[in-house]
Amino acid sequence: MGDRNAARMNISACDTVYGLVIPYLTDSRDRDAVSLVCRRWYEIDAITRKHVTMALCYTATPDQLSRRFPHLESLKLKGKPRAAMFNLIPEDWGGYVTPWVREIARSFPKMKSLHFRRMIVTDADLELLATTRGRVLEALKLDKCSGFTTHGLLHIARYCRNLKTLFLEESTIIKEHDGQWLHEIALNHTGLEHLNFYMTDLDKVEFQDLELIARRCPLVCLKISDCDILDLVGFFRAAVTLEEFAGGSFNAQPELNGDGDSNDQLGRYSAVTFPQRLCQLGLTYLGNGEMPIVFPIAARLRKLDLLYAFLDTEGHCILLQRCPKLEILETRNVIGDRGLEVLAHYCKRLKRLRIERGADEQEMEDEEGIVSQRGLIVLAQGCSELEYLAVYVSDITNEALECMGRYLRNLCDFRLVLLDGEEKITDLPLDNGVRSLLIGCSRLKRFALYLRAGGLTDVGLGYIGQYSPNVRWMLLGCVGESDAGLLSFSRGCPCLQKLEMRGCCFSEQALALAVLQLNSLRYLWVQGYRASSVNGQDLLAMVRHYWNIELIPARGVLVKNPNGEDVVHDHPAHILAYYSLAGQRTDFPETVVPLEPAAFLAI
Repeated sequence: MGDRNAARMNISACDTVYGLVIPYLTDSRDRDAVSLVCRRWYEIDAITRKHVTMALCYTATPDQLSRRFPHLESLKLKGKPRAAMFNLIPEDWGGYVTPWVREIARSFPKMKSLHFRRMIVTDADLELLATTRGRVLEALKLDKCSGFTTHGLLHIARYCRNLKTLFLEESTIIKEHDGQWLHEIALNHTGLEHLNFYMTDLDKVEFQDLELIARRCPLVCLKISDCDILDLVGFFRAAVTLEEFAGGSFNAQPELNGDGDSNDQLGRYSAVTFPQRLCQLGLTYLGNGEMPIVFPIAARLRKLDLLYAFLDTEGHCILLQRCPKLEILETRNVIGDRGLEVLAHYCKRLKRLRIERGADEQEMEDEEGIVSQRGLIVLAQGCSELEYLAVYVSDITNEALECMGRYLRNLCDFRLVLLDGEEKITDLPLDNGVRSLLIGCSRLKRFALYLRAGGLTDVGLGYIGQYSPNVRWMLLGCVGESDAGLLSFSRGCPCLQKLEMRGCCFSEQALALAVLQLNSLRYLWVQGYRASSVNGQDLLAMVRHYWNIELIPARGVLVKNPNGEDVVHDHPAHILAYYSLAGQRTDFPETVVPLEPAAFLAI
């Protein structure tokens, strides 16, 4: 009897300890580890878990999720591989949200927050979601999704009256019937805090509805599609709680005076006054002539999005030197080395810097608009608080990478792409620089390196494996010389869960062996490799239980060239492999060929 009582007391004590600890366990990896301690803690985790993120929607079935975590309040689902953002994945690849919405409607009565990323969502999905979960749903994010129309959005607007967040950024709305969905929000919603339809084709939007939303809701963030800034004067006056704005446009054409010179474009936008709390800004099509409207708030800006601005290098320099509190900057490589020098001198608090490739059209290029080792060295020395750096460079050296490893000790996410515009690169291969970067930036969890032939030898690839102890996601492009380099790499990276590769020289057999050596790997995507067998037979060496393998054969894709003419662009073959508790999926399009691991394991 005494032993039984002691056992009960131990169980009760464990439950009490776990009850005290669990409120502080927000990281899913911590939760996963705790749930493995004993059966009882596994059960407690099951009934107390509030949020789940699934990096691929085919890794489990909807009913498996509801059985494991029946009381979820928040769910994030990712569909198509990340490569879909660069038009590398067939549009019909998969990633359908329908079975998930049905399970949410059936089994998750407390679901408050949904985030669907790169998934196919239909109007029927949105209608079912709205009519069954509309009363409790507070956040809906359709992130780079496709397949729905404004009729679907109207269902959300009518039934989800408690929405605080509606996010549609970069989604492809297949048909815009009208702007009634936004009008419904304006008339009947009072709690909306975040509204985002940035980089969509939704242009049947009435600025009067935006102004009414600002008056009725505690709006903190608004990111919209094209809408002339002059039409938003009333909105900005009403949006007293607004902290972030992105979108708009500058459509007013400058008038010519008698001398034939353009009047000051600033005068046309002098009525625009930004709200007092605004500290995050991204103005679409902002040019040098309109830039002074930002000056009154520049000193308090913490985030600046210039990806779709028309500023040249000089414009970047003039604006950035007025932003001493800047923490996040997104722009194109037109910023140039001179712009990076300004950042290093004036923006000491910078934590995130994203520099995308500029437009290919000659008229949008700036002769100074290239980023190279010169700018990166100065940036590293001046902005030591950087945690995220993603950059397209025209030239790079080992010295620059070593400098970043020496000064950027807080870096958690590093991504570098070497553009192919320059025939000669100053200093290749980059083996020693990459090693120094990885040794110095020991906190890195995400790492991307896309070079060109000769950019990294097998030795350098081995360094990446050896000195990436904490990296969980990695993208490698045009690196290494042979299978030996890949196998040397795969003997390291103990925490690597997701690996993406493009344009490499590795054989199917080497890829399969590398997967077996990367013990933590859960996901592999490869485009461009040496096919060493018929129908991917050599890839079967990587087969294990719960491991799915899919092939996308090489194909021609119709694209438009700079002259607007249709041309066929060759896409090399893809490999996609991933862990799944659901088994092989059943919604393959003709463009995807599944390998059958079960048949191989039965041999």
